[in-house]
Amino acid sequence: MQAAQKWNSGWEKVEIPHTWNAKDMQVRSNDFYEGVGYYRKTYFFPETLQEKRVFLRFEGVGACSEVYVNGNLVGTHKGGYSAFACEIGTAIKPGANNEIIVKADNTARPDVIPVNHGLFGVYGGIYRPVWLIITEKNNITVTDCASSGVYITQKNVSKQQADITVKVKLDNATLQPVSLKLENTIYNQVGKKVSSDTKSFDLTPQGSQTYFSTFTMKQPHLWQGRKDPYLYKVVSRLIKDGKVIDEVTQPLGVRKYEIVAGKGFYLNGERYPMYGVTRHQDWWGLGSALKNENHDSDLAMIMDIGATTVRFAHYQQSEYLYSRCDSLGLIIWAEIPFVNRVTGKEAENAQTQLREMIRQSFNHPSIYVWGLHNEVYQPHEYTSSLTQSLHDLAKTEDPDRFTVSVNGYGHAEHPVNMNADIQGMNRYFGWYEKKIGDIKPWVKEMEKKYPYQKLMLSEYGADANIAHQTEYLDESLNWSDPFYPETFQTKTHEYQWSVIANHPYIIASYLWNMFDFAVPMWTRGGVPARNLKGLVTFDRKIKKDSYFWYKANWSKEPVLYLTQRRNTNREKQVTSVTVYSNIGTPKVYLNGKELTGIKQGYTPVHYIFDKVTLANGKNVLKTVAVKNGKSYEDMIEWNYTGEKNREAKMSENDKEHAGF
Repeated sequence: MQAAQKWNSGWEKVEIPHTWNAKDMQVRSNDFYEGVGYYRKTYFFPETLQEKRVFLRFEGVGACSEVYVNGNLVGTHKGGYSAFACEIGTAIKPGANNEIIVKADNTARPDVIPVNHGLFGVYGGIYRPVWLIITEKNNITVTDCASSGVYITQKNVSKQQADITVKVKLDNATLQPVSLKLENTIYNQVGKKVSSDTKSFDLTPQGSQTYFSTFTMKQPHLWQGRKDPYLYKVVSRLIKDGKVIDEVTQPLGVRKYEIVAGKGFYLNGERYPMYGVTRHQDWWGLGSALKNENHDSDLAMIMDIGATTVRFAHYQQSEYLYSRCDSLGLIIWAEIPFVNRVTGKEAENAQTQLREMIRQSFNHPSIYVWGLHNEVYQPHEYTSSLTQSLHDLAKTEDPDRFTVSVNGYGHAEHPVNMNADIQGMNRYFGWYEKKIGDIKPWVKEMEKKYPYQKLMLSEYGADANIAHQTEYLDESLNWSDPFYPETFQTKTHEYQWSVIANHPYIIASYLWNMFDFAVPMWTRGGVPARNLKGLVTFDRKIKKDSYFWYKANWSKEPVLYLTQRRNTNREKQVTSVTVYSNIGTPKVYLNGKELTGIKQGYTPVHYIFDKVTLANGKNVLKTVAVKNGKSYEDMIEWNYTGEKNREAKMSENDKEHAGF
């Protein structure tokens, strides 16, 4: 009786998507709730569902879940990032209220990846949308790893033609064969029918059945990345007695991805620039419980900076996000959360999560590669063997896409390497190792020793607390130091991008990270539970200087930007001024007087004025550039009150840390 009373009290009304870690996982290092949470909903199912099939589809629950309907267990799932579907029709009571209980548990487990919260936190709860799906007894399969049940492949893609195959899985939940038709139709972007195929058959009630339609498209309109992300759609209709009883629509972007070692990435036979960022899904104050407008906001900044490719790290992300990338023309890297550590007990779950990700995301034309692991090492033999099995699984599920694994040591002979189509390497020169400039000899050595290797620089960068500023910068920074100046991040990206841009041997590069994100096991840079390597603050309000560095180098939008606008209390009277301009050589004025002695920096958008002498007190810097008759300008203020050393600057900034 006491247990029943406890169960029926203390419930909190929440809105899905929801996580219980939106606060504690973001503000306190190694002090957050991981464990079980319950969700309960009462729902009236009408009597008309008596002859229907009823499913619940969860897009994401952190991290392991059990689903009950009226006390009956209808489904379980292990993994916080892939979708899963449960058929619940036999457990519901039509014409009555029904109780649905979801048990969610984000406790780190040795048999479920990720096996810890070390690199990022696994937020607990039903943090993505939930769908009620109702079909007839005969349907396009709902429970094939919670996929669409439709799989589109393309071969021999060119401007002249493309061979398209549509595979559809069907279920019959009656006890008799049923006479049906399956119609697969391709429509262009304005809704005009391009081609259609119809098959008639008797669908057996014994097991799922697979049917194929093949098409040869003449002069297809190719999906050409950001330049022209043209989408067709494939509509699969199941027809009984002349009536459509089920219908699924999937995107079709006709494209061909190729990688040529030492030369670059090719889209539809043309070399394509792979300007890459990485993205963690969590937001300040929201955790992982995001709505579509949050994803759109992130994508808007990714597009604004000029990125052409995104590594969505380190786990399967929102279906809506992938769909938007299809429409925007972003080329994306999708991966499973096999990261950081192994236990020897996660192999089965890693394979399951990879299979789920591939089937659920199969038709997104924007995806070019499946990520298998990130910085997973000892025991090397176990990790290598598991990565090989993941590669084989990916190639069985999807022979036409690449696979990639990622190493942080930077040499090809590492024992866990060379088990995927692409070798990714994370290198943080000047941050975790060596000096900023050591990226250049590393690339040259790799080019010389392994010219055949398909290599990607999968992470690089440095942390930046925007409250930490200094002019005293060395070629490396001790990352355990609590002082993480934004100016060091800027210096790192300025030089390292210039090296990357001149080495096509690096097929693609992905700066770490687009946004600051939560790391609940850390305290670094004076901020608990935070990775500060983002180009944008955790609350998405402040774009750091490095953001504009990449926008100037990558984007076609006009950029004129003075750096160090937060480094206002200057330490040196004789200093330098840096301007990013992709609209021509800028003029710069200090307190109304034009500066001379401009020089080119690392790339054509990089302009530097050395040996600039500040006045005592307030200093106003203004830059002006003109392109196509239009004038652009930017302005900042600095204050100089005498020479300061780094220690004095630290004590100033330590009074207020960047909370985001």
